[in-house]
Amino acid sequence: MGFISAVAAVVLLAVLGQAAVVTENGLPIQWDKAPNELSQLPTVDGVIQVNPWDYLQRMALSKLLINSTDPYMSSMGPGEKESPLWSLPLQLGWKLRSGMTDPSPGSSSTCGLESSEPVCTSPQSWYACMNYYMSVLPLLAAVQTAVVGKGEIQLHIQAPAEVAQDYCSSFRLITAPASDCSTKYPDAMTKWETFFQSLQQISNSDDTDFNKDKILGLLWAAEEASLQTASLACSERQKLYSSPEVRFGQGWLNSAAYVAVAHFHTNIEKYMAPLPSRVLQESDRPPNIPDLSAEENHALHIFGWMNRVNQLLGVSLVTLWRRAMCSPQAREKGQGLLHDLILDPKFPGTSLMAILTEMTTSC
Repeated sequence: MGFISAVAAVVLLAVLGQAAVVTENGLPIQWDKAPNELSQLPTVDGVIQVNPWDYLQRMALSKLLINSTDPYMSSMGPGEKESPLWSLPLQLGWKLRSGMTDPSPGSSSTCGLESSEPVCTSPQSWYACMNYYMSVLPLLAAVQTAVVGKGEIQLHIQAPAEVAQDYCSSFRLITAPASDCSTKYPDAMTKWETFFQSLQQISNSDDTDFNKDKILGLLWAAEEASLQTASLACSERQKLYSSPEVRFGQGWLNSAAYVAVAHFHTNIEKYMAPLPSRVLQESDRPPNIPDLSAEENHALHIFGWMNRVNQLLGVSLVTLWRRAMCSPQAREKGQGLLHDLILDPKFPGTSLMAILTEMTTSC
């Protein structure tokens, strides 16, 4: 499954319309209910117990990351809502609100529903599984690099027994650095640790434009490693979904290569394309799904178009895109192209190859 990052795949621009709602009072869904500190999570014999299948605890992992890294994010812009890490809790909120954290479409289980108490995140959900690697691993790397927490910290990441092989279960610092998580996922953990270590170093430079581009590049590299791991661990769960939903998921992932290479800067107000507000059913045929908005239908149509282009051209379009994104200026132009492609129904997608070919000549 070729892609850079499931989160990056949808980090485009927020659009007013009838797409899934991903915020409440300008913040991710149930943000205010999530714990603010590691010390607010359950502890047993001095070991912090993290249950990533509890929605609020998983939301807390992103909350800890954002609060702890804000001092290093000044190059992203003024204010507290410019951090690119906002994409993580917004992504989780979309999955909850659209029903994608259910164990399977049509299930009678209340897991993954906002009305459940507590709100759980099913380990059988493909979307929840993919999101696990973008929630748990970054937090563990942030603790390892002392961006989150101080002193000797021991964490236990709870994993359901029936699917424990797909997830890591423990993370110890100082006393046993070679934890289950870092042993299972060395590439992803290393890249996340590099991101957090570099974030502290880069923030000392006065070159704002350079800092921003560098930080975003390291972030996407870490996300790529996390989602490459996730694609292998979570693939079987995709079989629970309808053919249209599987095709959307594939397009959602494939589009990541374009977004990530462009070093797209997300924040809480500039986040995503109008993603579907519900799980797609077998009878759904984008761009003609009656109960979805025109914006949602168009985005689904474009993801499908990108799937077909990838199948016809193989890696040639992605390769050309990578070559064209050769400088901060080119990447900025690439972000504009993505905006037009996803959000403007009048944009001639067939002209993308010619535009990219022209851009590569200036690299």
